[in-house]
This record gives sequence, structure tokens and C-alpha cells, in this order.
Amino acid sequence: MKTAVLLMAHGSRIPEANYAVREIAAMVKEVTGYPIVEVSFREMHLPNIQQGIDACVAQGAERILLLPYFLFVGAHVQEDLPEEMAMARERYPNVAFAMGAHLGVHRKLAEVVAERIGQGLAAAGWR
Repeated sequence: MKTAVLLMAHGSRIPEANYAVREIAAMVKEVTGYPIVEVSFREMHLPNIQQGIDACVAQGAERILLLPYFLFVGAHVQEDLPEEMAMARERYPNVAFAMGAHLGVHRKLAEVVAERIGQGLAAAGWR
């Protein structure tokens, strides 16, 4: 079965802020080898989540992992994104859908924060 990954981000009024998710998606595609890795946004930017799902299906996805690119649990992760998945299941009854976990608390995120601390200290000349 052809698997797609759809990163679902919040979205920003500032277009440049949305480019970062696209860069992450490209890295995810490279690291995982999945041929279909798409990006969508819950608010303020296109493609919206249903359009992201459409893009995956148009590329032949038979199953789609919806991955919340959110740091914390909130209304979007708990309510809105599952509703989006339910809509997609109605629209595409022959496609399998699953929801991955949001970013949350993870040691690798702590490692990124530690790296940024080191960079900040160096930039301030405090090292």
C-alpha cells in the first residue's frame, strides 16, 4: 500500500513562518524515504488540511498518516484535527487514515533547545 504522511501545522499570517514546515517536510521525506510527504495548515494559510489530503490522494496514497506538527496538546490536536480526519474518511472511504502523535515532550526536542542555548550564549559572547 502506498503510504503518505501529511504534516498538519497551525499556519501563520506571516508567509515566511510557514516555509519552515515545508523545509521540515522535505527533511522528513529524505529521512523516511516516504514518496509522499505533504504539508497542510489548520488556519491562515493554504493548503488547508482537506486540500493536503486531496494532494496525497492525487499522488496515489492508499493510506495517510496525519501528523500534527504541534508542540502542545490543545483544542486543535484534541478536537479539530480528529474532526478533519473524520471528514476525510467520509470523502475517501477507500483510503485508510491514522493520526500520529503531536510533537509533545521528547528528548530530541530538549537536545534542540540545548543546542539553541549554546548558540545563544555564543552569539551573546557569554562563552
